[in-house]
Amino acid sequence: MAISDEEFQAANARANALLNAFPTIESVLFDAPSSRLHLFLSSGLLLGLPLTSIEGFANASSEALAQFEISPSGLTVFFPALNSEIYVPGVLQGFFGSKNWMAAQMGRAGGAVSSQSKAAAAKANGKLGGRPRKKSDTLKLAET
Repeated sequence: MAISDEEFQAANARANALLNAFPTIESVLFDAPSSRLHLFLSSGLLLGLPLTSIEGFANASSEALAQFEISPSGLTVFFPALNSEIYVPGVLQGFFGSKNWMAAQMGRAGGAVSSQSKAAAAKANGKLGGRPRKKSDTLKLAET
């Protein structure tokens, strides 16, 4: 597949715009006591990312986190032992994993939120006998 000069120049322009829009990674440090991954950026910003907030990193070993490669662009750090990478523009925009993983994290946080209306609904539901049993729960009760 041949790439035209115009396409090549357009790709370079997009890459330069991205490099100008975001700071690049200068170094990476894993802080075991706080269980955080620190990204030191060219802007002077230090990002301390909790491992539990990054998809695939929650149970990562110190050895796996010690092996990393900063991309030539400086926008990505790759962890070969985890087969995972962190993309700085994504981190700065608040994305620490795939869309499905992020949706699960947001749902977990949203489900933990309590409000007066949620408490009132739970109380009213309790008066009606609570949440209906799932079919699998009903089958288990019938078998015992």
